Amino acid sequence: MSQMFDAYETRDPAYDEMFVGSELRPPYQRLGDSLRRLSASELISRVEAMQASYLDQGVTFDIGGEERAFPLDIVPRVIERDAWATIDKGVQQRVKALELFLADVYDEGKVFEDGVIPREVITTSSHYHRAAAGVHPPNGVRIQVSGIDLVRDNAGEFRVLEDNVRVPSGVSYVMTNRRAISAALPEAIAEHRIRPVANYPQRLLAALRAAAPAGVADPTVVVLTPGVYNGAYFEHALLARTMGVELVEGRDLVCRNGQVLMRTTKGLAPVHVIYRRIDDEFLDPVHFRPDSMLGCVGLIDAARMGNVTLANAVGNGVADDKLVYTYMPDIIRYYLAEDPIIKNVDTWRMGDASSREEVLDRLDELVLKPVDGSGGKGIVIGPAASARELEVLRGKILEDPRSWIAQPVVQLSTVPTFIDEQLGARHVDLRPFAVNDGDKVWVLPGGLTRVALAEGELIVNSSRGGGSKDTWVLAGPTPQSQSSGQSQGVA
Repeated sequence: MSQMFDAYETRDPAYDEMFVGSELRPPYQRLGDSLRRLSASELISRVEAMQASYLDQGVTFDIGGEERAFPLDIVPRVIERDAWATIDKGVQQRVKALELFLADVYDEGKVFEDGVIPREVITTSSHYHRAAAGVHPPNGVRIQVSGIDLVRDNAGEFRVLEDNVRVPSGVSYVMTNRRAISAALPEAIAEHRIRPVANYPQRLLAALRAAAPAGVADPTVVVLTPGVYNGAYFEHALLARTMGVELVEGRDLVCRNGQVLMRTTKGLAPVHVIYRRIDDEFLDPVHFRPDSMLGCVGLIDAARMGNVTLANAVGNGVADDKLVYTYMPDIIRYYLAEDPIIKNVDTWRMGDASSREEVLDRLDELVLKPVDGSGGKGIVIGPAASARELEVLRGKILEDPRSWIAQPVVQLSTVPTFIDEQLGARHVDLRPFAVNDGDKVWVLPGGLTRVALAEGELIVNSSRGGGSKDTWVLAGPTPQSQSSGQSQGVA
């Protein structure tokens, strides 16, 4: 393994999180030493065992109709305690501002009147739903779960790439990755104090119960899934099982007299909180798509009457709109009277004529993103695009400028990744998950590190061939500040 490290090459100008030159950065010193003690054959056998375990557990994804183990790299990502403290505070700040923003958008709209963001930015968003107006969550929480995507720029500074407060997914991999790496690298785990991730389901359940309608002392919580053919079904089932609640489909629910009931072997039983993993448009055929077979007729009216809580709230998608993202620094200042702790990536709005003119002159240098895209779909990386692709893109921007933003090419930070029996620098991002119970925004220490497995690739989404890494948040100081005799252990 030491020879693999010796041959490892960083990818300038990207910030490599493990190495500076040929030297290990302090947070990675113990991990590097532990990995160097393994031979290449040992490492390969552990990787194969890890993949077989994921197949046996059903931790898979579909490529062309073939079920494959979700790619988990054996080299963990390590985040030092102080860096995580900044992430924790920054994500909390972001979620608090988003909560106030969404409550305002679907009620008084003071943010428009005070000129912070134009009203038309919201009303023209594909995720703005008038049906959400008048739906007031019992404890004031609209974002029970959020996933705030971060990247680390060339200088090593974390920045927010996008917000996910509709139906953020991926937390199941955080938990399964930790179990898998604990089995694959027990020596390395034992040499670190790592903050745990296993208590996420209990935190989530507490937040869902806290969101129950007024007067319900012992609420019934369910997880609403589109069904077994959904790509995230493994996660839906895992969360339901670990929270100890029922996993239901739309056909299992019925609304009567403004109440939501669940079909059981003993008859109908009341449901008070629905952690829904279905997009807004498919939740209720009365208010959204009339052809939807995934939701249940009457859910929105029951929520408006205060008889059931939908988590996350309907209409949250306006905050995921990448055009709204460009206003987030001002939104944070407006509601919290604070500067953003974690900055946005520099972004141009194509609806602004001067910005549009500049971007159209530099299409081959920038990244263009559709404002309502997800999963990396529709993104055009200018330096990697053909002349024809850029010309088509130019036409799309001119035809509908509101639907596009532009950003510089951020060379996402890299972490050594074991591919084809070699270590190579691969780009990563980070999705910390936050849970809001109405009293506190709690950030899961670690989050989901996604890694682009193709050399030089900047899009990390699994739908584009990406994988993941276990993310270790150190509970203690980094090795350079510790005495050699200090006891270690797993937190």
